[in-house]
This record gives sequence, structure tokens and C-alpha cells, in this order.
Amino acid sequence: MTNSHRPHLLKEQFSEAEAAAALGISISRLHQLLDAYIFTQNSTRPEWIEFNSNDLLLLSYWNKNGKVRPPARKVLQMPRRK
Repeated sequence: MTNSHRPHLLKEQFSEAEAAAALGISISRLHQLLDAYIFTQNSTRPEWIEFNSNDLLLLSYWNKNGKVRPPARKVLQMPRRK
């Protein structure tokens, strides 16, 4: 199966601007999604992020309902093994 009708998806890596454009959202909205679903108070969003096509799929799913909703469960950090 070819992606001739979607040439932008043939890329392996996308910048923030390219990812936002591919998703049809603003960079501000992209940052909202990242901050709500990926980065927590213990890990801040880095200055430079690259995305792949799998990332875009997940971001499009989160953006689908039109509002940012944090996940129902927070990930708990496991203690280090001794």
C-alpha cells in the first residue's frame, strides 16, 4: 500500500511545526496536548521535539474530541530495585 495521496506521511521525523501542520492544529494546541498527556510536573517538555508517524497517530486521537482531558490514571513511578 502506498501513501501517494499523503506524501507528508512518508517522512520519518517531523518537527513541531510539521507535526502541527500535519494534524491541522496550532503549535500552541500541540503543546497543550503534550503537556496534558506526556509531560508531568516531574518532567518538563524539552525545547526541541521530533515526532514520528506513530506519535502523530496518538496525538490525533487525543485531539479528536476537541478539548484536552488528562488521562484518568496517572503513571506512578516505581521504586528502584536494590
